[in-house]
Amino acid sequence: MHTYLLNNELKHLVKGQRQQSDALIEVIHAAQEKFGYLTSELLGQLAEQLQLPPSLVYGVASFYHAFRLEPRGEHHCTVCTGTSCHVRGSTALLRKLEQAFGISCGETAADGSISLDTVRCLGVCGLAPLAVFDGQIIRADSPSEMIDKVILALENKSTP
Repeated sequence: MHTYLLNNELKHLVKGQRQQSDALIEVIHAAQEKFGYLTSELLGQLAEQLQLPPSLVYGVASFYHAFRLEPRGEHHCTVCTGTSCHVRGSTALLRKLEQAFGISCGETAADGSISLDTVRCLGVCGLAPLAVFDGQIIRADSPSEMIDKVILALENKSTP
């Protein structure tokens, strides 16, 4: 995005937080929501607009798991690794998804088709193990069944 347009968009986001430097996390969330992920240029502009050191803004953005410094794939799969899910096979599920997609956890496929991540808890432990595919919870009784469901969901979403 051109720097001028980026600057104007960010001015609007920062103004929405009353230009308060203590609203840094809210501003970063808003910027990520607007632009999809946080580039170094974007974080630099936020720092300038909030009159904060760029190192502080980058430090906050890189510390919290919710912020993305790289673009996400067209599709996104998150595997719960909380205690209940772990005990019921989520680690095996994650390894099988890594093999199926050809990427490691935290990565996006080279073609940009899918990203794979983990989350510590989805809050529905009674349904463990769980994955979330493009915002939809997917549940299965075994890692193999889960793989089949995730791949089917991916194929269905990729079909025109």
